[in-house]
Amino acid sequence: MVANSESMRKRFLTLILLLFAAVSTYAADFAGVRALAARRVPWLEKSLILQQIAGEKGKEIFELSTSGNKLIIKASTASAAAEGLNWYLKYYCNRSMSHMGDNLSPVSPLPQIAAPVQIFTEMPVRYALNYCTISYTMSFYSWADWQHELDWMALNGVNVMLATVGTEAIWQRTLQRLGYTPEEARAFVAGPGFTAWWLMGNLEGWGGPVSQQMINQQEELQHKILGRMKELGIAPVLQGFYGMIPVNMKEKLHLDKVVPQGKWAGGFQRPDFLLPQDSQYAKIAGIYYDEMKRTYGKDIQYLAGDPFHEGGNAKGLDVTAAAKGIQEAMQEAFPGVTWVLQGWQANPKTALLAGLDKSKVLVQELFGENTANWESRKGYEQTPFIWCTVTNFGEKLGLYGKLQRYADEVYRASTGPYKHLMRGAGIMPEGIHNNPVIYQLVLELPWHQEHVVVKDWITAYVRSRYGSENTHVEEAWQQFVATCYSSFDKYQEGPTESIFTARPTTDTTRPVSTWGTRHRNYDTAAFRQGVAQFLAVGPAMKRSETYQIDAIDFQRQVNSNRGEYLYTQMITAWKNSDAPALHDYANLFLQQMQQQDSLLSTNKHFRLDTWLNSAMAMGSTSAEKKQLKRNAKVQLTYWGPDNPDTDLHEYANKEWGGLMKELYIPRWKLFTDDLFHSKERASHPVNFFQFEKEWTEK
Repeated sequence: MVANSESMRKRFLTLILLLFAAVSTYAADFAGVRALAARRVPWLEKSLILQQIAGEKGKEIFELSTSGNKLIIKASTASAAAEGLNWYLKYYCNRSMSHMGDNLSPVSPLPQIAAPVQIFTEMPVRYALNYCTISYTMSFYSWADWQHELDWMALNGVNVMLATVGTEAIWQRTLQRLGYTPEEARAFVAGPGFTAWWLMGNLEGWGGPVSQQMINQQEELQHKILGRMKELGIAPVLQGFYGMIPVNMKEKLHLDKVVPQGKWAGGFQRPDFLLPQDSQYAKIAGIYYDEMKRTYGKDIQYLAGDPFHEGGNAKGLDVTAAAKGIQEAMQEAFPGVTWVLQGWQANPKTALLAGLDKSKVLVQELFGENTANWESRKGYEQTPFIWCTVTNFGEKLGLYGKLQRYADEVYRASTGPYKHLMRGAGIMPEGIHNNPVIYQLVLELPWHQEHVVVKDWITAYVRSRYGSENTHVEEAWQQFVATCYSSFDKYQEGPTESIFTARPTTDTTRPVSTWGTRHRNYDTAAFRQGVAQFLAVGPAMKRSETYQIDAIDFQRQVNSNRGEYLYTQMITAWKNSDAPALHDYANLFLQQMQQQDSLLSTNKHFRLDTWLNSAMAMGSTSAEKKQLKRNAKVQLTYWGPDNPDTDLHEYANKEWGGLMKELYIPRWKLFTDDLFHSKERASHPVNFFQFEKEWTEK
């Protein structure tokens, strides 16, 4: 009897331990994804069951099923689990999240899945962000902004993301250990509106000097970002040391092997490049990485940094040896780390890749909507790569994106002769607050095994974007796929620009920004018809935030297209000395701009004050707020440096309510007043650089 009782006690204890283990495992499974669901879809979180399953070799998997009022997501990784949650929201609930409005209202009862659905990807990297995104979109992000951003990233399957916030603190401590004062170190750092180009080695100090409070604040923010990324299964790409040093370091530390990098873009002095062969390179790199470990931890899988970015000086250098030295320092600090390089213009040079351990390198085919360097360079000379798209430069507003080409190229790269090197796909927009269809499509492509046909795919996108089926809206979107989102075969850098945002000129061929275009590579009349059809259902879509945002954006594009016509007619009348026609078209042009301002001012996504308020909110003192506001305004206008001949002006122009009224309309009014008076005055217009600079200082 005693023996039997002891046996029963042991079995009971074993059962309790098994149950405890099961409960513990269940509670620990994808806690970050569950927390995401609680933040974004609390109506679904209470019915959500998350379970971890083993992935097949080389595959990440998620499986969806329902049981009564429960949604069961089984997944091999946290990233796959988040993608699975998003898949259910998109394809069963008609719900979605975006940078331009969320459609996440409750759905009841929960849609049922007839039989378990299993989706997998063989692409281990789903990447996000360009250096420029950090400045054009995220310069003044708060933690609330970052929480939304990271939840969106996770839901869209991103598992590798550029995360350079807080690099300022690493550089400051590095320089201080090398003998710089805190003030001297801060002078090297760019202001938040220009951080991206400092990190890429294009400039130093512009928009600064930043305060100690701002550096500390960004460091604290980065700790939160990295913590949340870990919860969501997103690996951060941190800023590596790739030889960039302040111009004054050569003299300060008596360095021997320093290569001046010359000027960049509008005339900015670039930081210098320190060759790894310099006797102090290992010391400087070691301090930098030591500070990174102490500040952000040792578990770093990816480092970024591009020597000779956009025309840096490599003449006479042994680029192969230099790159090898950079990688060796990275590996010394973080064994096994992957060096992420931008495939942009001629970078990374063949010579740069030649001496590297390519198993620890990842090249981004950055401009995939126009290039196929992964193919022409035979898989970047047998280097692992991912296919990415930029699509947007300077975060200019404009409906644009070669949707079918994205689908075609990702499929072609993943099935072609270099598929063994293809690691995934990603989005690298210079600004992400635009064209949400692009980012949803590109990040979904790795989870499709078949070749995606966009005109078929778009139906589900439209339903998830607005929350329901609507024939008129779906037909309108087919027009958009055939027009503004068509995959024409001409080279184009970003969306077509709006003449409203241009520095006024009588030269009708001049783009708004130096590398932009005003040419519409689509049928604007057909696009206008699509917009009319989209807007016709407005009364039935009053409660849809995403519909209201898109309605403004589509009408904005129609107005911009009409502005192009009015501008051309105005200049033609001026050239023909047709005073009545000039007067009429100039007035119509200015009226169209005023209508545009009124339209855009109705929504926070299209307003100047949204940008400026976020900039000022980042500051703690009146001096910081003033500096941050100027960062925000300079970026939008002449960009920099303080050089009237800068070719960066208008690079980040925005059709925004308030900006139209405060800057663009008055600027055009000065110009049209000159047109009315004489050809001589119009040929030598007002000093627009001074006009813009004064606006940034108001």
